[in-house]
Amino acid sequence: MATMNEKDYYAILGVSKDASARDIQKAFQQKARKLHPDVNKEPDAEERFKEVSEAYAVLSDEQKRARYDAMRSGNPFAGAPSANPYAGGYSGGYQGYTGSPFGVPFGGAQRRGSAFNPEAGADVVVDVDLSAVQAKNGARRAVKYRRYEPCDRCAGSGSVSSGSSHTCPSCGGTGSVEVDLSFLFGAGMFQTVCPECGGSGRVISDPCPECGGSGRTPVVTEAVIEFPPDTHDGDMIRVKAMGHAGTNGAEGGDLVGRARVASERLEGPARTGFYLIGFALPFLILFAVSGIVSLVTFICLAMVVSGIVSIVRAGVRDRSRLWWKRGLEQIVSGCANGLLLAFISVSFASCSRGMMMGAMPL
Repeated sequence: MATMNEKDYYAILGVSKDASARDIQKAFQQKARKLHPDVNKEPDAEERFKEVSEAYAVLSDEQKRARYDAMRSGNPFAGAPSANPYAGGYSGGYQGYTGSPFGVPFGGAQRRGSAFNPEAGADVVVDVDLSAVQAKNGARRAVKYRRYEPCDRCAGSGSVSSGSSHTCPSCGGTGSVEVDLSFLFGAGMFQTVCPECGGSGRVISDPCPECGGSGRTPVVTEAVIEFPPDTHDGDMIRVKAMGHAGTNGAEGGDLVGRARVASERLEGPARTGFYLIGFALPFLILFAVSGIVSLVTFICLAMVVSGIVSIVRAGVRDRSRLWWKRGLEQIVSGCANGLLLAFISVSFASCSRGMMMGAMPL
């Protein structure tokens, strides 16, 4: 979840940065009345209502607003009520690293702010092309990929002082905040995830300027993946702890090398041919058991013939070592998709035949 200095709460409520408490309440009332789920039935109304409620929860409280303004200004100490960050419950944010230079592969922007939220790192999956010889005899392949690694400056903790975190002053460690909506539809108190700690209940007093408090930084790295003999297409090899590092010192993920063996892959017309056979089989079996012959029966027979022709022309036996296994997978997939339609078709045909026989004169 985005921390509170990543959102422009003034823009969300449509007020200026020097708006009075009365202006903020008035703007919230207007937006909340329009977006309340009991009134607005649009799909995103509830999410937008939570967003304006979150903005109001921060800007309507003088201390939270002061901390928010301080974090947005880039001076984390400007909003601290005391020179000692622990004495006054300070939880400033650091306007340091704001995004991944690699863009989409890292899943968007790096988390900013002071939230302390340890989360395990994800695995990184890399496809590695192997020839038929390499797959049979085994191979060592070097790969270059993008990942998050623990921040060198803060040793992965996200804090300059190596791990100091304290209770979030906005929610008191509960991970959620309440907004008084008693003036709106008589709704009473509304609870939402704390925007400062992101629901963890903990914040960092001195976020690392290198990683922005997340405890990890994006890099391009290399690793060697060793595929054993008799590797097959789709096999996966794990390299421990070489995936994305976790946030705030949490356990990291693995690097997963996925073998791609072209000689074992079933593609194009052959793949379609096996699928057509599988799709038609439930129809033919059910029609045969029920003793019904219809136009659908001949269509399914044509699909089987077409599938066999496609497979033969593709020459899968000469090109793929595991053609039978890949073909069976496609047949099963086709059967699964065609089974329900086959039951419906047979039921419809049985009902039609029963009605016709009932209408015949004795």
